[in-house]
Amino acid sequence: MSDAAPASLSDHYPVELEPPDISAYERGNTGVPYFTTFASGRTGPDVLITALVHGNELCGAIALDHLFRNEIRPQCGTLTLGFCNVAAYAEFRADYPALSRFIDEDFNRVWDLDALEDGRRSLERARAREIRPLIERAELLLDLHSMQHATGPLVLAGRHAKGRQLAEKVGVPPLIVLDAGHAAGRRLRDYDFFDDPADPRSALLVECGQHWSNAAAAVAIETTYRFLNAVGQIDGETVIRHCGSGTPPRQKVVEIVQVITVKTDSFRFHGDYRGMEIIPKAGTEIGRDGGTPIRTPHDDCVLIMPTRRLSRGLTAVRLGRFVE
Repeated sequence: MSDAAPASLSDHYPVELEPPDISAYERGNTGVPYFTTFASGRTGPDVLITALVHGNELCGAIALDHLFRNEIRPQCGTLTLGFCNVAAYAEFRADYPALSRFIDEDFNRVWDLDALEDGRRSLERARAREIRPLIERAELLLDLHSMQHATGPLVLAGRHAKGRQLAEKVGVPPLIVLDAGHAAGRRLRDYDFFDDPADPRSALLVECGQHWSNAAAAVAIETTYRFLNAVGQIDGETVIRHCGSGTPPRQKVVEIVQVITVKTDSFRFHGDYRGMEIIPKAGTEIGRDGGTPIRTPHDDCVLIMPTRRLSRGLTAVRLGRFVE
């Protein structure tokens, strides 16, 4: 069990969520433990929804459990529901909730083809290789996550137009972030064809809110139902029955222009940044990485998901701008 974050991260945020018992879903029907496919028998997309890429991010597991309990089935195509890093999830403790993010390495940084095909071993790589055939057959992916800080939910749609188009079709969360991922390794959202602008297969990674908040679970459930409706697998009445009839607000879009990767052991932010801060003036110093100043590249720079996991090679913050 491992996480570069200090246990004190949990001090600021109470654990409001109860981890669901997912043992009933272990057998599944795909040959991959904790992955279940429902086939409609009708032509339609192969859809995959994943949770627990990080073992301490409970909201996705709650959303999938909600689908199972309410016997949601696709009207067309196939729907696969999967719990990913179940070993890390098994280590979750409400008194130290930050420490079960992964076991050996970050499961959301191992999706480079070279990483999956080399001989390096870890629990996360073994699980990724086990899951990979199900990823390969997916045409549409929704990957459910949560965040360190209690900022508004957002969807990471990748760097190509197809991701933004899918996010806008879903309609939630209210912020779409266009980014290329991390220097430390590829996310599941960026796997191979999902990151190919010429390939119609597309994926979204949704950060539903603060890890252990009731609000994150509610966002995960609503996003999941609206995603299934957007791709034609459930009808609008099903969405209303489980999520209400309210109309989501118009989405805003942030394009990431620079990803700040930690290079030294003495990276420090100058402020207690939590995310979505707007820095008015270009060139403003927001931190230092050793002796190197970290400056905003343009006016009205938006800070996206600054982290306290400030270890070498990890993403410290994404710098972006609002776009039309």
